[in-house]
Amino acid sequence: MSFQPAYRRVILKLSGESFCRNREGGISMPEVTDISRQIKKLVEAGVQVAIVTGGGNILRGKQFSANSGAIQQSTAHYMGMLATCINGLALQDALEYEGVPTRLQTAIRMEVVAEPFIRRRCIRHLEKGRVVILAGGTGSPFVTTDTAAALRAREIEADVLLKATKVDGIYSEDPEKNPHAVRYSEITYQDFLRQGLQVMDPTAILHCMESKVPILVFNYRKEGNIQRAVAGETIGTVVH
Repeated sequence: MSFQPAYRRVILKLSGESFCRNREGGISMPEVTDISRQIKKLVEAGVQVAIVTGGGNILRGKQFSANSGAIQQSTAHYMGMLATCINGLALQDALEYEGVPTRLQTAIRMEVVAEPFIRRRCIRHLEKGRVVILAGGTGSPFVTTDTAAALRAREIEADVLLKATKVDGIYSEDPEKNPHAVRYSEITYQDFLRQGLQVMDPTAILHCMESKVPILVFNYRKEGNIQRAVAGETIGTVVH
């Protein structure tokens, strides 16, 4: 599928569920390979791609409640951040197997396997046509990877934040619970916050609103949708 990109530089937010089969956990390399092949097409079209990885397929920090016992909440969040780094390593190898040059940068320093996140270095990699995988969240606990993606979008001056999900946009309610929920083709940042929608962390919305970075929420599982999103086609829901 050839396409004309509508954006020069994008942040692609991949949740942990992107790395595994539906309703499973762990890492499924066929799933990761499929995403890598779609990303390769973006790079071949000249798009600068930075990817923020989630880690919920391995561990979610919030699964340990405040009264869960020996593991403190801050420790649990650090464990979740390390899970995003594991996904980042898997994605890096899958991309390079497809012939896509990459760099893995992490907010938690681990020089043996990744570079530390440095804004200027990240931008330079993008300008040279490398895909930069951004793992480790923000490096601080109690911050979601959605907010990390919004912050990185601001830092590298991305044209759009692409949130890849398993649903085809933002709904007024959870469509799995209410089949009559209404899907929005577009919604303002203010209306998103006013309605208390749960698709993204409100803090992430606020960061994008302040920096005027549009957000596109779309179903990445449909073949070709990542390219369509970057081409600016009418898919999913735009928050602006």
